[in-house]
Amino acid sequence: MFHIVKGDITQCPVDGIVNAANPSLLGGGGVDGAIHKAAGPGLLEECKKLKSCPTGQARITDGYQLKAKKVIHTVGPIYQDGLHRESYLLRSAYQSSLDLAKENGLKTLAFPLISGGVYGYPLEECMTIAIESLQEGSKDFQDIYLVLFTEDLEEMALKIQKDGKKR
Repeated sequence: MFHIVKGDITQCPVDGIVNAANPSLLGGGGVDGAIHKAAGPGLLEECKKLKSCPTGQARITDGYQLKAKKVIHTVGPIYQDGLHRESYLLRSAYQSSLDLAKENGLKTLAFPLISGGVYGYPLEECMTIAIESLQEGSKDFQDIYLVLFTEDLEEMALKIQKDGKKR
């Protein structure tokens, strides 16, 4: 089942959380920095061994000090102008994460809004891709959460979800 919630992804009691990572996997700002901080130094050490992750793909690590057993790191596209395969790469980031979760037997997942922050993806289009990808992918899982950081984002997501069901 697919859920939209406002909250702190680092506190989600799920099998796996998805990290909107940068290609180095070595932490950064936003949700990436928050996940690395909450997980503790073991996460950074494991990420160093992975070396990197290309845009649109995903890698998996242990969750360390998080409630989640696993962290799936995925790299969304930096938005340029919509003409550089951004929507394809964003959908691929969600799908790669779902595939990796399924391969690793995870039943419950929490996702952030990938590429919706410092990567500059237009929020409405970014949110629509997230909702479509996760609703479609949720059939293979017990629960999938789109965890949003603000009430405004949660309201936008619920409106997009409602409008999509009308079609």
